[in-house]
Amino acid sequence: MELLDRQIGVNAVAPGPIETPIWSKMELPPEMAEKVLQRFPVGRFGKPEEIAKVVLFLASEDSSYMLGEEILVDGGWATL
Repeated sequence: MELLDRQIGVNAVAPGPIETPIWSKMELPPEMAEKVLQRFPVGRFGKPEEIAKVVLFLASEDSSYMLGEEILVDGGWATL
């Protein structure tokens, strides 16, 4: 609310696990990754492009009426 007079809206993106190089650096056993994936309704990690599209939406005029929202992009993790 503090930034409204400057026409700045604040929203947030909360991504779930995303396919990035960090996963291979963690050296998790394959069965651990499989256990993690089983907890996601969509059954896979997200892609960086999927998060980028949400951020692009928030940066566009299409989100001009949104304010103070947190958008979960987590493959359904929060629904469990």
